[in-house]
Amino acid sequence: MLADPLLAAVRVVPDFPSAGIRFLDVTPVLASRAHADDALERLAAPWPGAGITHVAAVEARGFWFGGGLADRLRAGLIPVRKPGKLPAATLSESYSLE
Repeated sequence: MLADPLLAAVRVVPDFPSAGIRFLDVTPVLASRAHADDALERLAAPWPGAGITHVAAVEARGFWFGGGLADRLRAGLIPVRKPGKLPAATLSESYSLE
């Protein structure tokens, strides 16, 4: 058992979505107010006073923590989405997977 309660709350799902992949499911963290608060505190801890004005959150899991992190840093939130998912003008950046 992991000594860190937050890490212990992350559920490991073997062979999902395919064989050999260990999916780390953070929904148990989100389901617990204490764990979610702890996760956001840890994410925000290195950045107070750093002048951060915006947090970029990548869909979909990034959205789960991005809003709370932006709130703690008193910053705006920039949702990073796949093309065609937002109705207004957007910026675009191309990349390839590692």
